[in-house]
Amino acid sequence: MERGKEDKQVAVIGLGKIGLALAAVIAENGFDVIGADINPHVVSLVNEGTSHVKNEPGLEELVKKNHQNKRLRATYKTVEAVNNADVIIVIVPVLIDDNDETDYRYMDLAVNEIGKGIQKGSLLIFETTVPVGDTRNRFGKKIEELSGLVAGEDFDLAYSPERVYSNRIVEDLASYPKVIGAINEEGLERTAFFYRRALKCETMSVSSLETAEFSKVAECVYRDVNIALVNELAKFASEKGVMINEVVEASNSQPFSHLHKPGIGVGGHCIPVYPFFFINKGLEKGLTTLAREINDSMSHYGIGKLEQELGILTGKNILILGLSFRENVKEVTKSTTLLLMEQLAQKGANVFVHDPQFTKEEIAKFAVTPLSFADESVKKIDGVIMQAFHQQYEALDFAIFSRCKVVLDGRNVLNKEKISNLGMKYLGIGIE
Repeated sequence: MERGKEDKQVAVIGLGKIGLALAAVIAENGFDVIGADINPHVVSLVNEGTSHVKNEPGLEELVKKNHQNKRLRATYKTVEAVNNADVIIVIVPVLIDDNDETDYRYMDLAVNEIGKGIQKGSLLIFETTVPVGDTRNRFGKKIEELSGLVAGEDFDLAYSPERVYSNRIVEDLASYPKVIGAINEEGLERTAFFYRRALKCETMSVSSLETAEFSKVAECVYRDVNIALVNELAKFASEKGVMINEVVEASNSQPFSHLHKPGIGVGGHCIPVYPFFFINKGLEKGLTTLAREINDSMSHYGIGKLEQELGILTGKNILILGLSFRENVKEVTKSTTLLLMEQLAQKGANVFVHDPQFTKEEIAKFAVTPLSFADESVKKIDGVIMQAFHQQYEALDFAIFSRCKVVLDGRNVLNKEKISNLGMKYLGIGIE
């Protein structure tokens, strides 16, 4: 493959919700795309023109259309996909383990396969959020070692972080500027040119791979710190008899104030995870670490409010609404519900969970009791926690919980007056 030729063959390594959306959008814009994934079920579905990712507007149609047009296919053979590609995009997860240490297991597997298959002249782009320096020093060097090629001479190496949001990934791919860092100027220009055609988006070039890596983690740290701030203020507002929702709305009417919303915790694969990419690289203890502590402590705070109303929780039946980490998605990663379940169980409560995104069998795997609103068990619930405000909960009649004494609105989204009129105590985060 001759370096610098027109890039038409694209390999997307990792066909999760973001990788599949990337592959489908790039194919829609006229490129020939092969996606690689270690999950054979995912590969089979894509090769049938079917998306394994649901609830992403436009994605299922794009997968079907571009499979039919023969511009999108999949394989579990990463080496083969990489070997035939002009452009290789890597969107394989880097996570943290139970000790908050960076977990590279999936990425290292992918990098090893890429190193075996990459050809001279390729453009290699990492999109996964990673600790600063990893694209150059961990992944790039390993690929050089395996391939015998030199980054910046034999192949171009770039980093451009994904910046999308669940339930609007296809839209976000074109809406947000693509931040790009590369190992040299030639690779930077080549990557920007590729993305402008492949995603129809604006691009923003920065001075180095490390700057681009840093910028993505910084975005997530900003949100975590902002949420921790408003959570701290919400608890103080509660002490002073002030409604935090009114405070946020009033404060944000000034253009330099951007307070987020308080809540019972922060979940997902981004905000509670990526601050540790700074912390584990030597960031001294300060706002970033304190924010993690504050946001993770909100589940304790919420359960404490329940105890004030219900007394000792031993033997009490507590229902959590929403297993997902946030509304309208089927994702459990770092969900606050996991913290709530653990802490309620430690206090001897009987924990029930309802989530319309999951089957009873899927919920039961978390060692809690799944609950259907048609079950007789709804009449035995002593307290309800709103954790993920799915669309299906907007019309929920809390009267079905005839024994319920208290509703903890962990997202400040419920109608306080309606709940109070049922004789239940309404508790919000910074709202009494």
